[in-house]
Amino acid sequence: MNTPVIGVLALQGDVREHLIALAAADAVARPVRRPEELAEVDGLVLPGGESTTISKLAILFGVMEPLRARVRAGMPVYGTCAGMIMLADKILDPRSGQETVGGIDMIVRRNAFGRQNESFEAAVGVKGVEGDPVEGVFIRAPWVESVGAEAEVLAEHDGHIVAVRQGNALATSFHPELTGDHRVHSLFVDMVRANRAAESL
Repeated sequence: MNTPVIGVLALQGDVREHLIALAAADAVARPVRRPEELAEVDGLVLPGGESTTISKLAILFGVMEPLRARVRAGMPVYGTCAGMIMLADKILDPRSGQETVGGIDMIVRRNAFGRQNESFEAAVGVKGVEGDPVEGVFIRAPWVESVGAEAEVLAEHDGHIVAVRQGNALATSFHPELTGDHRVHSLFVDMVRANRAAESL
């Protein structure tokens, strides 16, 4: 039984919802706060929340550099909303002191879809997710201004890029963990399984 162990970076944001979604997608899900916990997982989810706060806490907890190293080494990683910002190689309008993990050759714009009171839901067709469109929950969501040659656009909404994949890194502007539809998490779990199989060869 190839059951991957997938962590959720548990410094801030909607950690519990991701743990539930990953478990529903047949993964063993664990919160990750420290380098030694990061070392024990096959993949990691970077949840929504406040990207500047997550960045600063990741540095404070000593997990930022080990996380960057593992992403560079090919560990599968999935970022939602603030997590998408964390995976961007460049932020268009970063806050002071804000750092990213990187991993996807894209430029993101923070809070691009508006403030908290402008949050909305929309059906989003995501490449690689079969069946009906995914119900996307957009909460102070970023969008992707542009992507490099190696990044693949998986979804757009209203003319803006909202889902991207580059190698083992996946990112969405929206929050699939809030809907009860676990297909995007299943896509990520499949990515982790495939990576584990490749490493065992």
